[in-house]
Amino acid sequence: MDVIYKQCCGIDIHKNMLMACVFTGVRKKEIRQFGTMTDDILELVSWVKETNCEIVAMESTGSYWKPVYNILESEGVNVIVVNAQHIKGVPGRKTDIKDAEWIADLVRHGLVKASFIPNREQRELREIIRYRQDLIEERAREINRIQSVLEGANIKLGSVITDISGQTGMDILRAIVSGITDPVALSNLAKGRALSKISDLQKALKGSIGKHQMQVIKHQIEHIEFISNTILEMDEEIKKKQNLQLSI
Repeated sequence: MDVIYKQCCGIDIHKNMLMACVFTGVRKKEIRQFGTMTDDILELVSWVKETNCEIVAMESTGSYWKPVYNILESEGVNVIVVNAQHIKGVPGRKTDIKDAEWIADLVRHGLVKASFIPNREQRELREIIRYRQDLIEERAREINRIQSVLEGANIKLGSVITDISGQTGMDILRAIVSGITDPVALSNLAKGRALSKISDLQKALKGSIGKHQMQVIKHQIEHIEFISNTILEMDEEIKKKQNLQLSI
């Protein structure tokens, strides 16, 4: 087979170890082991540059490839990520060949296809968006936990108000944890659409809530507010990054 890259490197990535194989000629190769700390990866970068590698390839193993890719990219190294299943599907592998050597050999002969990796700005934006989604899901779980505590006190707020995390719901919950338990007083906190449900609210808010349940709900409300504020911060950060990308 034709050799596409005379100098190339294949990296087998693990959680705490990197195995790298560099081909520096038709038959000449060298395999080294590195750690995964930043200094270790920078040592790998220096070795790759010293050997004049034209390209570096690694498998997309979990999330372990990301810091290695980021550092290689920032150091100006031509680096690609290849699909692990694709590598396993290429025939001709010897049983005793190391993963790093096999990756390097495939790259050397142009037998692997680079996966699409968004640029750094897009990767950062995606990471923030994923985190924002995690926060939204966590907030929903916390709201469900409040519902569970209310049900335990036989307070059916969620049966009357669709979203207890809205303004009316949160005002009523804050009043409850402050010690107000009178259904009439609580129902008078209704706003917007909930104003048409005053009588239903009075029935739903007649329960028996203990001090320990108030304490639990208090902490749950604080957690929801913290998450909500963080989501707002993420929204601003997302907007900035999107505007930045549009201006480039």
